[in-house]
Amino acid sequence: MQDPNEDTEWNDILRDFGILPPKEESKDEIEEMVLRLQKEAMVKPFEKMTLAQLKEAEDEFDEEDMQAIETYRKKRLQEWKALKKKQKFGELREISGNQYVNEVTNAEKDVWVIIHLYRSSIPMCLLVNQHLSLLARKFPETKFVKAIVNSCIQHYHDNCLPTIFVYKNGQIEAKFIGIIECGGINLKLEELEWQLAEVGAIQTDLEENPKKDIVDMMVSSIRNTSIHDDSDSSNSDNDTK
Repeated sequence: MQDPNEDTEWNDILRDFGILPPKEESKDEIEEMVLRLQKEAMVKPFEKMTLAQLKEAEDEFDEEDMQAIETYRKKRLQEWKALKKKQKFGELREISGNQYVNEVTNAEKDVWVIIHLYRSSIPMCLLVNQHLSLLARKFPETKFVKAIVNSCIQHYHDNCLPTIFVYKNGQIEAKFIGIIECGGINLKLEELEWQLAEVGAIQTDLEENPKKDIVDMMVSSIRNTSIHDDSDSSNSDNDTK
């Protein structure tokens, strides 16, 4: 007779249909579960507390607990400092021209810096500032700054705005100059995010270019135009002959 507790595909099917009773857990499995539950029960309450809660409740713990709490507090503090170090920016900051070198060119080592040169009289610049402000919150490990262009570059042409420079370790890694390069007057947040991610300034969770369909359509149009021109040229040559 077949053992109903035997691990076979057929027995699993019979259990699914209720023909066989659920498989009995082995003694080892039961003991392992008991040990796990006991271990969970032994977790100290302070391991679930915030630093502020630990401070309030420290009178309720004995000396052994206090030593463990101090170790735990140091661990949490190190984690908090590491997080703050990683997320040290988080906003689009305004700078002036005389801060450019310190804030951008001489920024911290290995930190990506995105600077937008703008004029508030140009609507596209205002749109880019809105998008960059949101991206700065989403990617706090990247430094986002903006500056009125006249404070940095005198006599800069309006047709070159918006201008976005992407720096790392004092070098310009990418630049987007003018409305077209910045994505057009209908620029969407996701499209700007993708542009900055492509040059490495941020780590996006977008899986594909938001403008993919438009790009594909443009490539197809260019290809068709090229084929049409080649065909006309060939026909012209034949007529000449």
